[in-house]
Amino acid sequence: MSDEHVLLLGPPGAGKGTQSKRLATEFDLEHVTTGDALRANKHVETEHGTPASFMDAGELVPDPVVNEIVKTALEDADGYVLDGYPRNLSQVEYLDSVTDLDYVFYLAVPEDELVNRLTGRRVCPDCGANYHVEFNQPEEEGVCDECGADLVQRDDDTEETVRERLRVYHENTEPVVEHYREKGTLVEVEGEGTPDDVFERIASEVRD
Repeated sequence: MSDEHVLLLGPPGAGKGTQSKRLATEFDLEHVTTGDALRANKHVETEHGTPASFMDAGELVPDPVVNEIVKTALEDADGYVLDGYPRNLSQVEYLDSVTDLDYVFYLAVPEDELVNRLTGRRVCPDCGANYHVEFNQPEEEGVCDECGADLVQRDDDTEETVRERLRVYHENTEPVVEHYREKGTLVEVEGEGTPDDVFERIASEVRD
């Protein structure tokens, strides 16, 4: 396994999930996401309680608990691609105290393109497969290739909800991007184009 420490930042719809998985595979890195780390360690005791105690109640897991769980996940990996964390400056400060980053990539995508990507997403309610009305169409319109169920649009993929998610992202997470930009460690990557195009832009930086 490689030992590079990679952080991937970007707004909802920028392609962080897709690109971080590909980077992990290409460079033999652990793919660490906040959601996966919390689910895998939901019964781990911290001084603030277990993740499960908040998740089961439908509450947001507070920063101190998220921090501890992410630290555990990173300690278990020689090299990693971190996706979905840090989300605010408090988490940035904690991350800086527990690990060193080799690369910080930011996927830059215009807002109208993000709205188009997110509102066009369709999901299978039965098997969880993802499609897109423009970029990743099923063989038969509206029908899942995997299991034949009717595809649906998630409630949080309507334009009104998407624009609100982007507003919250800019308010909370944009300062994270600015932090790394001011440190001189941020590499801004054009996030438009095919997933292959975007991946090559990121991978070429790691290969160098």
